[in-house]
Amino acid sequence: MPELYFFEDLSVGLTAKFSKTITEADIVLFAAVTGDTNPMHLDAEYAATTIFKERIAHGMLAAGLITKVLGTQLPGPGTIYMSQSLKFRAPVKIGETVTATVEVMALHPEKHRATLRTVCTVKGEPVLEGEAYVSVPARASRAAQAAE
Repeated sequence: MPELYFFEDLSVGLTAKFSKTITEADIVLFAAVTGDTNPMHLDAEYAATTIFKERIAHGMLAAGLITKVLGTQLPGPGTIYMSQSLKFRAPVKIGETVTATVEVMALHPEKHRATLRTVCTVKGEPVLEGEAYVSVPARASRAAQAAE
């Protein structure tokens, strides 16, 4: 896979993935950065009284793995997030490995934009699904910038 995809390099069906095991530290740091201190994520006693019976990761922590794929793999550096829809399907527990997958669904050449299917899975089962719309650098515009 190239270090950077230009819009012209993309094709429908192209995919990229990233996997990460969610740790206690990830949850605590995410809570500190976002201010989301919901006890569902941080307090084992409270979480034991909920439908999940244990602490779970922030849904947006799992969703954040999608941004890693978009910004570093597919399309890669220079990609600008324009929108993202998300449907949360299942919780992510501490110690579970989340795999974020991005797939090119449609290309919009008039503005160098792409629609991407985004899904995060644990053990092959979706924990969240959605769709991203991104702006992708074009080879021609990058060449023009370099010439300036």
